[in-house]
Amino acid sequence: MERSYFVSFFAAVLILNAAGRSYGSQVQQDFSYSAKQRFAAKDESPKPQEQQLPRAMHSQMKELPTITVGLENAALTGSDNLVLQAAVDYIAGLGGGTVQIGEGQYLMHDSLHLRSSVIIRGEKGKTILRKADGTVSALVLDGDFGEQQITVAYPTGFAVGSGVAVWDDHAGGFHTTVARITGRNGNTFSIDKPLMADCMVANNAKAATVFPVVSAYDSEGVRIENLVIDGNKQSNANLNGCRGAGIFLYRAFGTVIQGCAVRNYNGDGISFQQSNDVTVIDCICEDNAALGIHPGSGSQRPVVRGCIARHNGTDGLFLCWRVRHGLFEDNKLEENGQFGISIGHKDSDNIFRRNIIRLNHQDGVSFRNESLGMAAHRNRLEENVIENNGTGGKAAGIRIRGHTNDLVFKNNVIRDTHSDGDRTQTVGILIEENVGQVILQGNEIDAQTRIDDRRPSKPVPGEVQESKEGA
Repeated sequence: MERSYFVSFFAAVLILNAAGRSYGSQVQQDFSYSAKQRFAAKDESPKPQEQQLPRAMHSQMKELPTITVGLENAALTGSDNLVLQAAVDYIAGLGGGTVQIGEGQYLMHDSLHLRSSVIIRGEKGKTILRKADGTVSALVLDGDFGEQQITVAYPTGFAVGSGVAVWDDHAGGFHTTVARITGRNGNTFSIDKPLMADCMVANNAKAATVFPVVSAYDSEGVRIENLVIDGNKQSNANLNGCRGAGIFLYRAFGTVIQGCAVRNYNGDGISFQQSNDVTVIDCICEDNAALGIHPGSGSQRPVVRGCIARHNGTDGLFLCWRVRHGLFEDNKLEENGQFGISIGHKDSDNIFRRNIIRLNHQDGVSFRNESLGMAAHRNRLEENVIENNGTGGKAAGIRIRGHTNDLVFKNNVIRDTHSDGDRTQTVGILIEENVGQVILQGNEIDAQTRIDDRRPSKPVPGEVQESKEGA
């Protein structure tokens, strides 16, 4: 009886095994036939134009990662920098893509740190990133260059994970350190970056929870679109534009900033340093404590187009050092606390076209006082309207200082539209003693003094010089 069961079981196994081989063979035949049909119908070989990306072993994909962030009804929900940073880091981990941020206000206790190939896109006019209230404290121990901890007198308001800046009276500009707090022992805090200078108690060393609201460092291909930055300047200490702004870039090559508004930041609106090929389009920088738009420290080939810089504490557009081969067109630079445009140290070979520069506190356009090797040579101003500047006292539409050479001003309108007794832009173009060649072509100048040329020698041969009548 036992043998009979064993034989029956063995026979059943043989039958099933044979059936499986028969079915598998049929499937393999069917698959092979289907594949032959498919490849015969369509050539799947790479097209001639298909190439791998420069830094990846695959070609460009049409669909890239996307994630939504919002106060509700999104893949990630929250209302502060933590949820925004989580979304950015997720997309960056996949090699790049888009973070779509929904409408609402997000409270920023640290900067939103952007990564290469990540697009940040808000809902225009509705996605608001607001800087949290800041706190300031004196240091009670010197912060030494390279050290990664600080000891403060009043630790309230400093928290692990928050952004922080450290400086003293001798450590401004790039010597200011901006970092994140990574740990705490009482009133001593560790930070994620080494101090960029000695910050000495004797020199009023201090720390403050201030930082750029949005920032990108050492990156490529970042895009920032349709954000409103509220800097909350009344509740925060000032952060200088070499290390911070409402939107701040440092070595962030090829970044595009489009459709953003930066308001009320205790510092600059938009600042980009050591960042080539940055494009800023259709942005508004207003009511910031310092500069409106600040390209600097060797940022070459910038494009700033269709932007508005108004009601800022100092200049509307400030070209810092070595800003070259840039294009600045169709912008409005108005009612700023100093100059409309300031150009200076090695800022050469730029084009300023179809801008409106008006109602600024001092000169409309100011070329700074630089020596021959460091002056802003070979800049062109074309088809701009420069009017009614000097609201703080008599000024020039354009003032040229230093050993500046080979400027071209063509088809600009330079005027004061007030009645004679109320004019403040009293000089059209002021050319100071050490200036070299200036070419003037087709400009319409209406001022008490059209051209005030203080150079002791006549223009060099070949210079096209407009009439000095009325000077």
